[in-house]
Formats: sequence, structure tokens, C-alpha cells
Amino acid sequence: MKNQLSSKFKSHFAIQRLILKSLLFMAFLVTEICDTEAQQAKSEVDQDQLPKASEIGDRLFTLKVMPIFKEKCVGCHGGNQQDIKGEFSILSRQSVLRGGESGDPAIVIGHPDDSYMISAIKWEGSEMPPKENDRLTPLQISTIEQWVRIGAPWPSDARQKQIQEENASIIENEDGRLVATSGGQSDQWTNRRYQREDLWAFLPLRTQSELNPKGIPRNQMIDHLITEELNQQEFSSAPEATAAELIRRATYDLTGLPPTYEEVSQFQTQHAKNSKKAWSELIERLLSSPRYGEHWGRHWLDVTRYSDTAGMSNDYERSNLWRYRDYVIRSFNSDKPYNEFVREQLAGDELADLSLQAREDLTREELEVSQVKGQYNQQESEWIVATGFLRLGPWDNAMIANDEARQIYLDDLVNITGQTFLSQTLRCVKCHDHKFDPIPTRDYYRIYSAFGTTQMAERNVPFLESENRQRFHEEQTHVEKMLAYARTEKDKIINVQETAAKEWYQEHQLPYKTEDDRRNDPDEMKPPRHVGLNYVQQGQLKVREQDEWIWNRRLERYQPMAQSVYNADSTILAWNGARMLRINRKRQKGTTTTGNILIGGALTAVGEAVMPGVLSAVAVPSSNDPAAPYTISDSINGRRLALANWIVDENNPLTTRSIVNRVWKYHFGSGIAANPNNFGGKGAKPTHPQLLDYLANDFMEQGWSIKSLHRLIMMSSTYKQSTRHPDLDSLQESDPNNLYLARFSRRRLIAEELRDSILQSTGELVHEIGGLPIMPEINMEVALQPRMIQFSIAPAYQPSPTPEQRNRRSVYAYQVRGQADPFSELFNQPNPNESCESRETAAVTPQAFALLNSETMNDRAIAIAERILLESQKESGPEKSDLQNQIRRAFRYILKREPSPRERQRLSEYALKMIPYHQTHAAQPTVYPTKITRSLVEEFTGRPFEYEEILPVFEDYRADTKADQVSAESKALADVCLLLFNTNEFLYVE
Repeated sequence: MKNQLSSKFKSHFAIQRLILKSLLFMAFLVTEICDTEAQQAKSEVDQDQLPKASEIGDRLFTLKVMPIFKEKCVGCHGGNQQDIKGEFSILSRQSVLRGGESGDPAIVIGHPDDSYMISAIKWEGSEMPPKENDRLTPLQISTIEQWVRIGAPWPSDARQKQIQEENASIIENEDGRLVATSGGQSDQWTNRRYQREDLWAFLPLRTQSELNPKGIPRNQMIDHLITEELNQQEFSSAPEATAAELIRRATYDLTGLPPTYEEVSQFQTQHAKNSKKAWSELIERLLSSPRYGEHWGRHWLDVTRYSDTAGMSNDYERSNLWRYRDYVIRSFNSDKPYNEFVREQLAGDELADLSLQAREDLTREELEVSQVKGQYNQQESEWIVATGFLRLGPWDNAMIANDEARQIYLDDLVNITGQTFLSQTLRCVKCHDHKFDPIPTRDYYRIYSAFGTTQMAERNVPFLESENRQRFHEEQTHVEKMLAYARTEKDKIINVQETAAKEWYQEHQLPYKTEDDRRNDPDEMKPPRHVGLNYVQQGQLKVREQDEWIWNRRLERYQPMAQSVYNADSTILAWNGARMLRINRKRQKGTTTTGNILIGGALTAVGEAVMPGVLSAVAVPSSNDPAAPYTISDSINGRRLALANWIVDENNPLTTRSIVNRVWKYHFGSGIAANPNNFGGKGAKPTHPQLLDYLANDFMEQGWSIKSLHRLIMMSSTYKQSTRHPDLDSLQESDPNNLYLARFSRRRLIAEELRDSILQSTGELVHEIGGLPIMPEINMEVALQPRMIQFSIAPAYQPSPTPEQRNRRSVYAYQVRGQADPFSELFNQPNPNESCESRETAAVTPQAFALLNSETMNDRAIAIAERILLESQKESGPEKSDLQNQIRRAFRYILKREPSPRERQRLSEYALKMIPYHQTHAAQPTVYPTKITRSLVEEFTGRPFEYEEILPVFEDYRADTKADQVSAESKALADVCLLLFNTNEFLYVE
């Protein structure tokens, strides 16, 4: 039985083992089948993916790798087949694999880490490209590494062209956005892509409905958009500033001057009763003040580079440019719509000529006669004065070929127009398509051609009834005295020369000829140049002739003339054209009104012809011609007016963004876009782009009114914030530059504000709108230092003879490119040779020395001390001579507040200590020279000579009161005032 069971179990297990084996075998077969099918499927998938992988590789090479090679490598490794560096060409896959003179391949396919090219572009051992500025970016290196890793594909030229054409049909992809322009100098540039954030300025303004879908009231939109951004950054807003801080901030922002003590007190009282009404009325009062135009005019003159002289090696005076300065101030005071302001500065002469021609029904020939005579009415005259904008850049054609001088002038016009009105830097586009922005060289030369018929001239233009002509007679008398002296000294030397010349003619038995008549005679028929003169007299003669030119030029200040322009296809310039420019229609041979691209900016490399035109990337047409939408007429007249009309077209987003950003910057210390002159890819991006667009739209809706823009900004809670913040430490760490405006940024006074504020405190500031430039007293060493001008030395700087003339606002000061006021320059007055988008605010050690030790500051401290003492003497009662009462006055005049008891006590003790010091330390009197001796080197002999220069202004000069003229008590009080002038409370605006 047991054996039977055992036999059954064995048989049963045998069957089970057989079944198990069968199942295992079937499972094995199924697995094998599945694996085989999977392999087949995988193989099929790989085959499907091969074209896609090839496509990716081809596109990577064509759109990314090859452009890098062309930009960084071809210049040395393929551009010139006769001069390939290191015998290594980058023009084909074969040559790259072959490598250079070492014989080793440049790349190892699939292995970028083992490829010599990769280590070279990483600057690991070899350094390619060798210049630091040309080094590849990490992204470019990564792109080439990826290309090597996937096999270094190199599609055919036909395939590359196909990929480029396909890519050009896609406006925006992961590589960026294509921008339609008039076309670059290469297809590669034309088809380049830009990151959308770099194109922000060129994109159309978003509509008000897009920017304000919730229908928030206009007067709340600034705060709404600022608060939205603050909430995203998890910042809170600072509380409102105090009434005293607000009135000081607003008064400086709109007028460039501090409020008086009485104005502060009155505003504090009104603010406590009804803060909104008091604030609104304050803003209206300040906007209505003539001081507003003086201050905001100064901002505009920073951007446009105002100066009364031409700069460069000769720095000749532009005698009537003060009329442009006053035009700017009038325009701001009258709230001239900004679009008109732009149009008048770029094409005011064309507007005037169109008006005159229509008014008098003149032919073109008759109009040209009227241009020379200056037969314009008041409105037409103002338009012509406005074009002084086109004469503001430094320029001098001495020792320069005419065509080169002409190019310098036109290049300057293109660049300043781009910076001022469009916030675009165009200078580099002269030589090549813009490296970072969608501005082709073709567009540069289109704008260049728009100015191509613009010629410089001092034009006869009647004075305006609104122009200040006070002091004309007085100042003209001084100029005529200097001119008479120069002529007299010149004539003395000429008499010596002509006496010798007569002797020479007599000896040679020839009839005498004057210097002018014999000029073109052969050498053997006339006496030697400078006959009878020694080297000293020769040198002195050049000086006197130059002085005669300079003072003749200065006389034009008092004539109805304007620094302006006119239209002509060409003109012939004298070699010293910067001295005098007049309407001159003598045509230069070989000139044409057509424009051309100058390859590399070189006059000798004339390229493709271009029509006058505008920036095509803005996509705002300037023409009705669908085939050439961004061109303008190439007629001699009307080009600049067409350009100006395009600039102020309501669809042009650059113009409105530019001006509202500038206004915002002057209120908050930084623009919404921090580079007001550069809205390009390398400029700072806007921190609040929606706000910028909202303000630009609103600006146009309000009739291009800058005063309306001030109101909108200053009525916001954002503007009224305190500079103090409850979490300032954390805020300064997370937002050190206050980009998100969680608080108001304090700022230091600019140079003009500093001088004007001091003069206001001393009671010396004289308010008088416009007129001739004033000559403030400057450091005497600088005033008398030699300043070279056309083989001679410019006349010494002579200040205005009376304090009433010298102590007007700084905007009226004479601006000399070659001789800056050292005090103003120290406090960051901008260089007038370049457009200033923002004043430097750096605090440097010499500023502290100047504020404490300079003659300028000490004179002002004496002036305010004398003012206080004089007023104290008029007081009645027991406190009239009280020192602490005098200190109270000093606080009121300088800091516009009452001192604390401790402040009065400490400063009284200081003044009492200084009295005995001044009693034992006498100040030295100031001596003003009435003549000086100059030394120069004679041009031809190389020997030094001397000559005398007169300074007649100091013969009857009303100097400021000096320290040697006042009592020890006055000097001690002046020391106290000097300390207050040096406080941060005085120097900074909260």
C-alpha cells in the first residue's frame, strides 16, 4: 500500500514537474517574443527619431553655432584665406576636424571635454578669442559643447538657407522675437532674435483699458501700481512725510529753491487744517512761479548740453545762444505742449519759413532773401530761436577738412536727437548694425540724411518782446572798451610793420602796397611777412588780432541774431567757420542731396544709397508709400519737420516713454527705467513697466502737458512718503536702491541748487528772468589762468561788476566749455560736451573742503552774518543784540526752522569762543588786478614773449563784503552760519 502511494506521488510529482517545465518554457518563449518585439519596436522608433535628431542638429548649427563662429572666429580663422591664423579654418566641418598647424583635430566628436576647441574657448590653457572683450559667454560655450556632443552636424549651405528662411517666418520662438526693420548689412543681423524684455521700449504702449481693467480713478493709479508691486515683494509703504519735509521737497523739485521760513510755517498751519487742500494749493503756486521754468529748464539744458561756447581747441563764443536758453525757460513756464516743444527745436526754422512764405505769398527766391534779412514776426522768430538745439554740440572746423567737419556735425545731430527725444544711443550704429538693439546702420544714415541739408548759421532774427534786453548798453560799453584796446595795440604793431614795408618798397623802387593789397603778390614783389617786427612783436600781433576777433564776436550778443540753421544742399565753410557762420548758398562742388551708407563710418567708403528716414523698428510709418514706409522726402526743405512729426507721432512709444521717464526721474531720483538716455537692450529695464505706459498714455491724453504730469505724480501718496521706513534695515538689505519705492529717496542738492539756496539764505539772490549771461565771481586763479584759443590765449574771465548782476540764478551763468566754475564743477555740474541723463551724486573729500574753506562759502557766510546783524540793529527791545536771537535768525534763513534750546546754547558758546580768535587773527584783504602779464611762445621762432592784458571790470568793481572789512563779532557769527551751511539738513532734501 505504502509502495503504491509512493509510486502515485512520484508519478504525480513527475507530472507536476513536467507541467512546470512546460510553463517555464512557455514563459521563456513569451519573454523572448516580447523582448524581440520590443527591440523591433525600439528600432522602429529610433528610425523615426533619426530625422528629428538630424533636424535638431542642423537647426542648432545653423541658428546658433554658425552665428557664433562668424561673430567670434571667422575674422582670424577664415575671413581672409591668405592670412588664416594657426593654419586653422573654421569654414567647414572638414577643416575643423582636421585642426590647425599642430595636426590634432579641433574637436573630438561626441566628446566636448576632450576637444581642444572647447578648452580654448573656455580659456583653459589657450585663450580664444584672445581679447577679453571678445570672450564667449557661458551660454555660447554651452551651445558649442552641445553641438560637439551630438556629433557636430554641419548641414549644406542650401540646407542652412532653408532653415534660415523657415526660421524667419516664425515671429517669436524660444530663441526670442524677430523685429522687422529696414534690414541690416547681413542676413544674419536682419534675422537675429531679441528677448522680449530687451524690446520693451519699441513695443506699442498698452492701452489704458489694458492697464486699468478695474477702472481705478486716474488720481489713484500711481499708488495702485506701486502698491501692487510692493505687495508682490512683500514690502510695506513708508508713512507720509512731515509737512515741513513735504513743502521743502516740493519747492526744491519744482523751483530748485528752498521755501522760506514763513512759507514753511504757513504751510504747516494749513496742512494741519486740511492737508489735501494745502498740498494741492502748494503745487499750483509752485507751478505758477517763474522759478519753475528756470529750474526745469536747467534739467533740459543738462540733456541737450547747453553751453555759450563751441568747445574743442578754440572754444569760440556762440554769442546769441542765451536766446535758446531763455526759449527753454519760457516753454516750461508756459507749459508748452511737449510735442510742440520737440517740433520747434528740430524744425522751428522750417515752420517759420512755411509761415512767412504763406503770410507774404513769397516765391522761393524771395523767401531766401527774407531769410537773410530776418523778416520774421514774433512767433516765427521764436521758432527759429528754438532751433538753437541744433547748435548745442561742440564743433570746430579749424585744421579739419570740410567734409570731415560736416560729418562730425551731422553725427552729433543724429546722436543727440536719439538720446534726447527717443532715449536711444545711435552713435555706434554709424559704423555697424547695432549690436544689442534692432537699429540697422541703414536707419542711422536715413536719419543722418534727414539732417543732410541742415546748415549752421547765425541768423538775423528780431528780438522778442518777452526777451530781457536789460544791461545791453552797459555790457556793450565794456566789450567795446576791450575791442578798442585790442585794436589800438594791434595798430601800434602794424604801424611798425608798415613803416618797414614802405622802406622795403622804396629800396626796391616799387610802389607801396598795403598788407591786404600785396597779399597775393609773388614773394620777390613784396616785403617778407612781418617785415620790421621782432619775434616779440610778431607774437603780440597774433594775440591782438585774435582778441579783435573775439571782442567783435562778443558784440553779436547785443544784435538781433540767433544761433540757428537753414536748409541748403551744401555750403562753403571758411577754415575758421566756428568764428562766424552766416547763410551762404554758394554750392560746394561735387555735393549731392542724396544720402549713402558710409561703410565703417568712413567718408571714403561710400556704400548703398539711402533716402532720409526714421527708425524702422518702431513700426510707425513716416511715409504713405507702402514700399518705403519709413522714409521721408529727399527734397532740400522739410526733412527735419517730417522727422520731428514722426518723433511726436502719438503711436511712437519711444518719445512719450522717454519724457515721462525723465520727469519721474527728477522727482524720485531714479527713472522708472534707470537710464533715461538709453532704452536699449543694455539700458536698465523699467521696474514698473505698466506704470510707465500708463503715464505715457495719460501724458498724451492731457495734451502733452508736463505740468499736468507733475500734478499727477506729486498728488500721489507714493510721492508724499517719508524717507524713513519702519523696517529700514531690512528694506535696505532687500532693496538697497529703493527700486520699488517703499519710501522716498533723499537726495543731495545739485550744484545750481546749492549756490542758489545759499544766495537765497543770505538775501542776495536776485530774481530776473532771462537775458544776457551773468558772470559770477569764481576762483581768481581759475579766472585768470591761460586758456588756449587759436594760437593765442583767450581773454581772462572777468566777473559782472555788481553783486546785483552776479547774484542771479545759476541757470543764467556764462557757460564756457573750456573753463568750468570750479565750485559748480566740484558739485557735479555736468560736462556740457555730453548729454547728461543724471547728475552724479558722489560725495568726495574736496567738497567738504570747499564748503568749509573756499572763498565762495566764506563770502556768503559773511554776507548772511552782516544781514543778521543789520536786522538785529533795527529791532527794539532787550533782545536786539542778543547772540542767541541772532542764531535763531540764522536757523530761520538757512534751515527754515527754529533752533532747539540746546542748539542755540552750543552755537552761542562756539561764537563767543571765536570772537577773540578773530580779534587776534586779521583777515587779508582781497586785491583785484586791473591788468595782468601773459606769457606765450611765438609760433615760428619757438621763443617766449610777453604781453599785457587789461581787466577794466576791476577798475570800478563792487566786490562782495570780505572778512577783513567786518568786525570780529560778525566773523564769529559767520562761522556759525558756515557750520549750518555744512549740515546735511541744508545739503539734502528729505
